[in-house]
Amino acid sequence: MALNFRIFHQQKRDNLHLSLSGDFDGSSALELINTLNEHRCKVKKIVIHTSRLSSLHPFGLSVFRKRCANNGLSHALAFPGKYSRQMAFEKSQFTDSPENRM
Repeated sequence: MALNFRIFHQQKRDNLHLSLSGDFDGSSALELINTLNEHRCKVKKIVIHTSRLSSLHPFGLSVFRKRCANNGLSHALAFPGKYSRQMAFEKSQFTDSPENRM
């Protein structure tokens, strides 16, 4: 895992906000997947904030997308921030609307 990668989380009603910080590599992607799996039954929507990421490694992105697709996680995710378009799935939200701010 990237030594500087962190996930900060905050729950607001039925929404979970995850703020990613540092470098997003393959191990970081697995940590994010584990966090999503841990919380997905507790909330309706998960907002993954990407503005604090320093870098997005292609391998990390690939691991994240494959695991989300296999676990059926992609439908409940929104991605505001710097890397929103790269991380977002076809049906997920990637705009920085006020309700998506942490």
